[in-house]
Amino acid sequence: MTTKIILLLLFLANSIIAFSQDIKKEKTFGYKGFIGGMFIHIGYVESKQFEFTDKLNNKYVEQLSGLTVGIGGYSKVYLSNHFRVGAEGYFSKHSYENQSYASITWWGILLDYYTQIGRFKPFVGNTVGRGTYTHIKIFHPIENDYIAYETVSVRKYHFLSTIPFVGVEYALTERIHLVFKTDYMFNLSNPQKDFISGPRFYIGFSFKNG
Repeated sequence: MTTKIILLLLFLANSIIAFSQDIKKEKTFGYKGFIGGMFIHIGYVESKQFEFTDKLNNKYVEQLSGLTVGIGGYSKVYLSNHFRVGAEGYFSKHSYENQSYASITWWGILLDYYTQIGRFKPFVGNTVGRGTYTHIKIFHPIENDYIAYETVSVRKYHFLSTIPFVGVEYALTERIHLVFKTDYMFNLSNPQKDFISGPRFYIGFSFKNG
């Protein structure tokens, strides 16, 4: 976790420096149109090792790892020739044995910096927001939907997050862009051992107006 925090601080420091340098170059700020789109993602996530205890005092040691998939989108307003502000929200789910799963729903406010290189528009930014983590552990296979099982654990908690991201847009037309993005979520306020984190990779289309 210490390494991740250091990398996050370095990322944010470099972003702030880049932002401050370009703010000096900008002559005017104001509404210059907006862009929004929908995206699917896939990623690799893992948790720390954690432990379940049932009513009979049996202990189950677990560590989640594997693929997560999800969907969501964002909307951004152009403030200048390099800066955009907006909001985004996503749902991501990691499934494992016996139909157990851990899922994250999150949303927040974002700020990014971009530049234009031909049809390509690389961008870097950060999202700050709130998320909900849901973890349902089913200890035995479900054989019948109408049988109640006692060995099921349901956990749900909220957290504040910061999510640095980097990506690139490719202009298929003036208004339709193909977008690739990757990010990494940091749980700031409520870290738990079963919380899954890791890089996510996004692909989708965005539509520009203005």
